[in-house]
Formats: sequence, C-alpha cells, structure tokens
Amino acid sequence: MTDKVIENNQVTVMGEVVSGFTFSHDIFGEGFYMMNVSCKRLSESYDVIPVMVSERLLDVSKDYIGELVCIHGQFRSYNRHEERKNKLVLSVFAREIHFIDEMEESSKTNQIFLDGYICKEPIYRKTPLGREIADLLLAVNRPYGKSDYIPCICWGRNARYSGNFKVGDKCAVWGRIQSREYMKKLDEENVEKRVAFEVSVSKLELSDVSDVR
Repeated sequence: MTDKVIENNQVTVMGEVVSGFTFSHDIFGEGFYMMNVSCKRLSESYDVIPVMVSERLLDVSKDYIGELVCIHGQFRSYNRHEERKNKLVLSVFAREIHFIDEMEESSKTNQIFLDGYICKEPIYRKTPLGREIADLLLAVNRPYGKSDYIPCICWGRNARYSGNFKVGDKCAVWGRIQSREYMKKLDEENVEKRVAFEVSVSKLELSDVSDVR
C-alpha cells in the first residue's frame, strides 16, 4: 500500500545548490533542513526550488553551494499560520540525492508526476492577450491518512480541457515545478516580493474513465 501511495507523487530535479541549510523541524530525533536548488528551464531562466533534506541523507554541517545534484522525491505541502490565515508552503521532500559532475544539454532537469483528486473548482480564464489559463488544486494522498495539496497551472488546450473538471475527479498530471515571483500588498503603502510554487502542466488526464462526465 505504501509503495503505491509513493508512486502517485514522483519528482526528479537536477540543478545547482544555491543556498546553505536552514533548520525546518525535528521528528523523533531526526532533523530536517531546507536548501534551495536552481533548475535550468528550456529558456535561459531558472526555477529555484526549495528542497527538504533529512540529516540522515546528507551531512548538513557541510557547504554544498555550487555543487550539482540530482534529487528524487515527492512534492509536499503543509499549512503555516501567518497574518491571521494559513499559507500553503510547498517543497520537494528528498528521498535520494546524488552528486553529479555535469549537466547534459539533453537532461530533463525538472520533472513531476502526480495522481490525485481535484479538491477545488478549477478556475478557467483568459489573459488580456487571449491566452487561456486554468488553475487546479490537486489533493495527493500520502501514507497514514495525510494528503498534499498541490496548485497546478494549465495552458491552452490543457486549460480548456481541465476547466470542465469537477471536484472529486481523479486526475493524473505531468509537468515541472516552477517558481514565480509576485508582489504581495501588505497595506496601502507597502508591498513585498514573494515567491509562489506550482506545477506547470504539460500533460494531464482523468485517471479513471468512469470519472469522465
């Protein structure tokens, strides 16, 4: 059962370590730490992805900035309470980390597969230039009755297709994790630059034919 659940949330990211470690939390004496990995896009830009690492997986007392890594794991979420409301915090939970010597041009540096359930009505819209977009929130089951809530963004034909999905539909998604900067208005005078993380969808389908309406 556990293996099947893990299969529904698979991430591989390859890139450069661009931060040191910061302590996140402790579970039964095992410490977990955060670091950032920069993954190159097909364009010249990058996604900077937060990665959660166990101290049993990596020596967190060392400095790995500038090292190239390949990480396999899962995309996870938790709710952090701030500003009188909960904020969804997302990161890659590392299960395996390998150091690599170089990045091949053909390497797929950022891949994710999710199989979960639509847990919020999809939001379909068009940009002022006419580009079609749909926002999805996918609930992906985890062992021991937990779930991760993963925001996904679809474009074009995928946006039109997913805009008709219903809450409770079982949906499989393939794509990449992207980081996106935005400005958060704090009050009338102050704004703050923040970073959102989501899955940019390249392919999706309803998992069970019986779910198609």
